[in-house]
Amino acid sequence: MSLSRYDLTRQQVAELLDNAPKYRTDQVWEGMYRDCSEPDDWSTLPRALRERLSGLLPRALTEVLRSVSDDGQTIKYLWGLADGNRIETVLMLYPDRATVCVSSQAGCAMACSFCATGQAGFSRHLSVGEIVEQVALARRDAAGVDRRVSNIVFMGMGEPLANTEPVFEACRRIHDDLGISARSITVSTVGVVPGIRALAEFELPVNLAVSLHSADDASRDPIVPINRRYPLDAVIGACQDYLRVRRRRVSFEWGMISGVNDRAEDAELLADLCHRLEPSAHVNLIPLNPTPGYATVGSGHQTVRGFQRRLENLGVNATIRRNRGTEIDAACGQLAAQGVSIGRRPERNRQTTSSARPT
Repeated sequence: MSLSRYDLTRQQVAELLDNAPKYRTDQVWEGMYRDCSEPDDWSTLPRALRERLSGLLPRALTEVLRSVSDDGQTIKYLWGLADGNRIETVLMLYPDRATVCVSSQAGCAMACSFCATGQAGFSRHLSVGEIVEQVALARRDAAGVDRRVSNIVFMGMGEPLANTEPVFEACRRIHDDLGISARSITVSTVGVVPGIRALAEFELPVNLAVSLHSADDASRDPIVPINRRYPLDAVIGACQDYLRVRRRRVSFEWGMISGVNDRAEDAELLADLCHRLEPSAHVNLIPLNPTPGYATVGSGHQTVRGFQRRLENLGVNATIRRNRGTEIDAACGQLAAQGVSIGRRPERNRQTTSSARPT
C-alpha cells in the first residue's frame, strides 16, 4: 500500500521537496496540519511546486457519502480507501466546539453482538495517514462553520488497541501537529489488556475508556466475545495499572440493553468494579442504538435514569450520553460503512449528499 499524504513524516516531506530550503517544508507542513487544505491552496508556494505536490501528496480518503442530522450539527462521512475498503467518521458540532469520532480499522474483529461494525467483520488496520486525515478533513469542515475541533474520540469503526502503533503515532500527530491537547483525546477499547498496558506506557496522557457493558463474565462473554480471552479481572487489573501510572480517571462505557444489563443487580456489580479503581471509574450510560443484526432493544428513558440514580446512590459518578446522529446510523455501535442506512427511512432532519471525488 503506497503512502498517502498524512502517512508522511516531516523528513519524508522534505525529501519530496528535493532538499529545498527548510522553510518550504515548513510551508507544506503548515498547509497540511494548520490549514488542513489542498496543495492548490498553498499560495505561499510557487504554482509549479503546488502542481507537483498535488501528485506527490495523494489523499487517502475519497468522500463517497455525507449524511447530516441534528439540524446540521452531526455529520457522518463515508470514505472510500484506495483498496476499496470503506470507513466512517463522525463530526459532532456544539455551540462553541466540535468533536471528531474517528475509525482505527476497516471493520472490526471484536464481534460485539450489538455493534454493526462487529457484525460486518474485519478487513484490515488503518494506517497513520488514514486516521489523521479523518481528523484533518473534519477539522476543515468545522472551521468552515466557525467551530474549533477540541476533542478526538477513537470510538469509530475498529478496536484501537488492536492497532496500537498507527493509533499511537496518529495521537502524536494530532497532538503535536494539529495542536489538540492529549487530555482531549480518548482511546476506547472493549478490553484488550496488552493494549491497555501499552497505553499506560505511552508518552502522551490520553484518556482511556473501556466499553464494559456487563460486570460479570458469564453475561459479558456473549456481548463482548473477547471477554473469554481477557476476562473482567484481567481488564480491571490492567485499568488499575494504567491509573497508577497515568493518574487519569478511567471511564466505563455501558450500553443500556433492556433486560440484559439494566437491572438493580447489574448496577451493584458495576459499582463494585468501579470502586476497585481509585479514584472510582466514571460511567457513561449509553442508550442502546438500534442495529439491524441485533434484535434486543435498548432500555427505556426511565430505566436509564433510574440506573443512573442507583449508581450515584452507590457512590459512582455516572452520566447519560446524549445520542447524536441515530437516524443516520452515526451513533455508538451503528457505524458499518454502508452506502445507505439499512432498514431506515430518511428522517425529516436528515440531509444526504454524495460525492465521487475528494473534497
